[in-house]
Amino acid sequence: MKSWARTGIAATMIALTAAFGAQAQEESDNRVAVETDWNVFAEPPESPTQCWGVSVPKETVNTDQDGNIKSVLRGDILLFVTFRPGVDGEVSFTGGYPFAEGSFVEMTIGDQTFELFTDGQWAWPKSKADDPKILAAMKAGAEAVLTARSTRGTITKDTFSLFGFTAAMEQAEKYCNG
Repeated sequence: MKSWARTGIAATMIALTAAFGAQAQEESDNRVAVETDWNVFAEPPESPTQCWGVSVPKETVNTDQDGNIKSVLRGDILLFVTFRPGVDGEVSFTGGYPFAEGSFVEMTIGDQTFELFTDGQWAWPKSKADDPKILAAMKAGAEAVLTARSTRGTITKDTFSLFGFTAAMEQAEKYCNG
């Protein structure tokens, strides 16, 4: 899929889950399930054509290039898995800032590491073939650590819990694939 189309879909997802970031327990018209650390949304809720699981990080560390802790202002930090016709689980990540041009996000789950390409504030697996591999690792893992670099050179390390991930993906698939 073209990066501009992915960005449009991602923008729609973040707009629909905007209340999720800071107010995870607040009710939403399109939230259809909560599974431990993951929420599931469907759009439209009554007859969904797009569903996604989303989580916020449990820990965020921002450092300068020398490893010194740095205070930075970031937007929403979210890890998504999206389901829609023809797409059975697409991983995406928004770090809440523009990624450095030409950089990659490193996603580590257990002893496996994956590279995500970046476009603005978004990152996706380098190929469609990576999505199933990442999803399998996420289902087997306890946490996913995403490390990235901003346009200002800040190194960010966001740790997401994978507790509830498998159940959330089952719910998302159920809502979108009935």
